[in-house]
Amino acid sequence: MPAFHLTAAVADAFPDTRIAVVTATGLRGREPWPATVTAVDDLERELADGSWQPADESDPRIEAWHTAYRSFGTNPRRIRPSVDALGRRMAKKGSLPRINPAVDSYNAVSVRHGLPAGAFDLDHVTGDVVEIRYADGTEEFTPLGEPDTVEHPKPGEVIYADTSGVLTRHWNHRDAHRTCVTEDSTRVAFLMETVRADRDGHLLKAAAEELRDLLAAHAEQVTVEYVSADGAQAE
Repeated sequence: MPAFHLTAAVADAFPDTRIAVVTATGLRGREPWPATVTAVDDLERELADGSWQPADESDPRIEAWHTAYRSFGTNPRRIRPSVDALGRRMAKKGSLPRINPAVDSYNAVSVRHGLPAGAFDLDHVTGDVVEIRYADGTEEFTPLGEPDTVEHPKPGEVIYADTSGVLTRHWNHRDAHRTCVTEDSTRVAFLMETVRADRDGHLLKAAAEELRDLLAAHAEQVTVEYVSADGAQAE
């Protein structure tokens, strides 16, 4: 399994970053996931009856990511953090997209807790380390759903990268096509993030535990590790 590592430059710029890495092995994505179906249905019902709504850019959790994006030169109202874009879509349509059980699980947990989330199929990640680092502008990225497109992140943009290229652009705005999670993915790293662990660390822990519970019934093993500026720590 690759390790996830915040480079010193990113850690220095965002010292309160904490990332929950929820790793599932032996994942069974083609069987029914009734708890995930219920979690998504509950969110949509609560949105419809007005008892809950997704965090928007006036919420401190989203505002913190907008501030982070601006600091590395990305306009967050044009290129939105993943949870911001997902929440806006849900508020407009009244529903979450259905992709596959694993993706639906982290989407539901992400929008419930107002924290960005993503996932990588580990069978398509190369090398022993995935770095969260600043781009130098020479890297290549192929966006999810666009296998024939090649982009180059802007120098100074925060990215996830392995030895073969870029796994996410603008920190968590969009994932790569190469490592997308499908119903046939069996080894997956799910990531949930905050840049304000001093304030939202308890939310991150609750979200990671909720995601772990959704995955556990459909995997051989699920582990949780937290990555921060001062290193990684297993739960």
